[in-house]
Amino acid sequence: MKRLALTVIALLLAAPAQADTLVDNVNGITLDKDGKVVRFTGMVIGTDGKVKQLLDRKDKRPERPDFKEDGKGRTLIPGMIDAHGHLMGLGLSLMLLDLSDTRSLAEAQAAIKKYADENPELPWIIGRGWNQEKWGLGRFPTAADLDAVVPDRPVWLERVDGHAGWANSAAMTAAKITAATKAPEGGRIEIVDGKPAGVFVDAAVALIDSAKPKPLARDLDRAFLAAQQQLLAQGITAIADMGTTIQEWQAYRRAGDKHQLAIRILSYGGDIDNMALIAGPGPTPWLYDDKLRMVGVKLYLDGALGSRGAWLKAPYADAPGQKGLPLLTPAQLRNKMVRASMDKFQVAIHAIGDAANAEALDAITDLTADLPGERRWRIEHAQIVDPADIPRFAKLGVIASMQPIHQPSDRLMAEARLGPDRLKGAYAWRSMENAGVRLAFGSDVPVESANPFPGIAAAISRTDAQGQPFGGWHPEEAVSRETALDGFTRSAAYAAFAEDRLGTLMPGMRADFLIVDTDLLLASPEDIRKMVPLETWIGGYRYYKKGG
Repeated sequence: MKRLALTVIALLLAAPAQADTLVDNVNGITLDKDGKVVRFTGMVIGTDGKVKQLLDRKDKRPERPDFKEDGKGRTLIPGMIDAHGHLMGLGLSLMLLDLSDTRSLAEAQAAIKKYADENPELPWIIGRGWNQEKWGLGRFPTAADLDAVVPDRPVWLERVDGHAGWANSAAMTAAKITAATKAPEGGRIEIVDGKPAGVFVDAAVALIDSAKPKPLARDLDRAFLAAQQQLLAQGITAIADMGTTIQEWQAYRRAGDKHQLAIRILSYGGDIDNMALIAGPGPTPWLYDDKLRMVGVKLYLDGALGSRGAWLKAPYADAPGQKGLPLLTPAQLRNKMVRASMDKFQVAIHAIGDAANAEALDAITDLTADLPGERRWRIEHAQIVDPADIPRFAKLGVIASMQPIHQPSDRLMAEARLGPDRLKGAYAWRSMENAGVRLAFGSDVPVESANPFPGIAAAISRTDAQGQPFGGWHPEEAVSRETALDGFTRSAAYAAFAEDRLGTLMPGMRADFLIVDTDLLLASPEDIRKMVPLETWIGGYRYYKKGG
């Protein structure tokens, strides 16, 4: 809390200096508007927080800049843009029980009991991050597994992918869940011996969520500041916040009003109602010097692969009776897309399974002729795609908003869920690129860490943190360093209609950049994976310095 308080004070005092700044003696790297690499050794930033000029070694420097920063020969790159994350989810995860590092059910149970014992005043034990695949459990956990360590208070734990939750008996009692409870459309209740077993998938999560205590405004404010501090330290200067609620938007506005908003938030409403409540008749203007804007809406078409909620064309290889769950009917999907698009909101569709991706493409095909203009339809994740559908992304101009770090995390699970014969369109970045599809890269934080550098390393190598598997998993789908950098900068901005101000360091663009100690375009995947920002600048102001 002391560190958080210091952060708040620093941000309250932060304001772009009313003077030109020269950042010199750097190994500068950016992409131009066409995605070509531009190298430079100095950069002049104007009083408006925008890049004024890029300088080569032979170029004359300003004679008396108002402020000069010596880069000491280190590398300067554009700030990273996370094209798909959950900002408040990250913040709350930093405040609640986090099981993402647990490696077994027993380890998770110990962590849950310890947290409950240390927080006797909490009416509910709430957390996230469990993953039965990582535990090697071979099944979903059960309420009985939780009752064994916390029998006296409700416990509700969100799965790592956010598409399932795990409840103990007390939580199910509080939510009035019985053997007669039916799963809502688009949801599934795991059943054992004819009774709810404790795991609720996709739409069924709401059955427990509706009973748990809601975070207060002050909780959201603290969560936002905690998330922002972590993102700055990881080199994230902008994030597409997927699923913003009205309560979260108000927290962002409060931060902006108090001059505590450092990162740029590209917001997508969590549903049509939140979108309309926040923005009204159309996307909001840019607020707080281009720090906040509601761009569009995120629609959920299916669930996640790990919880077998991803909607597949053929049954799961490890669950022959299941194909996943479509969360919207064809009519519902098209209705929501039309409602958003008529008011010029951008539509981002969550689709993980090949059936969901095909249905999203079908809907876009049906509506494109009747909705002229540049819509920039987005499909979020696009993890499992029928190879026959990949060219349709390009034909329809659909942006593939993908998260490279999911591939090493999901590799073994994807093989089990799909079998070896259905992996050709899985995490198919190079196939998408070769087909002419625009790739925007992100992390899906807090499902994964927002740290973009392991994501870039995965994108170019198809390996995990241990360099496995040797040679890469389906290495033909790896992309170049330039493409990976583009996905986290220029194309991530384009994916949110922000390419006129964010994503590159060309003159006229916002001076959002990082100082790092590694040349991203020359380093090995191993070295890229270890990269950490030494400094994070947004709008020409340094908001983070490692060790500072």
